[in-house]
Amino acid sequence: MKLVLATGNKGKLREFKKMCEDEVIPFSDLLGEFDIVEDGDTFAQNALIKARAIYEKLGEEYLVIADDSGISLPILNGAPGIYSARYAGEDVTDKDNLYKLVDEVKAKGVESTPAYYTAAIAIVCKYGEYVVHGWMHGDVLATTRGDKGFGYDPMFVPSGFNETLGELDDSVKSEISHRGKALALAKPIIGMLMGK
Repeated sequence: MKLVLATGNKGKLREFKKMCEDEVIPFSDLLGEFDIVEDGDTFAQNALIKARAIYEKLGEEYLVIADDSGISLPILNGAPGIYSARYAGEDVTDKDNLYKLVDEVKAKGVESTPAYYTAAIAIVCKYGEYVVHGWMHGDVLATTRGDKGFGYDPMFVPSGFNETLGELDDSVKSEISHRGKALALAKPIIGMLMGK
């Protein structure tokens, strides 16, 4: 079986390639670009929607992994949550989403507030469907610092650190990230399925 990643997000693709020893092929290399409507109510549902859509087009020779992830702020009743990638609207940039969230935090009159990232990784292949989760807790700032990473990284300070993900080295981020934690749980499942 070949391992295919169901994402068009270049930042996620970079992270997955770094974390996986296996060769990961982005689905667009095989199928070209197309939109998948993510209309689930949870990160897990949206990850499964993506993985199933790609698997149905590719077939049994492939194992498809997809992730859905985002940031949640209790002060905003869990927003942006599953809408993290389109928080500022459709067809927006990471920077648009980032600065909208910075503005929302500022509007609450705080300089920082607790937040957490969630990553759900779905695995779909001829042997079944699996979903694992990873979380990273910390605080978001009402400002941005650093230019590493992507998405909301420049405003998120992980628990136990003083620097934002936008300032931390990629090797540190991959050890503590929600996606890294979820991938650590997914790897044995992928290994088992690939070995069948």
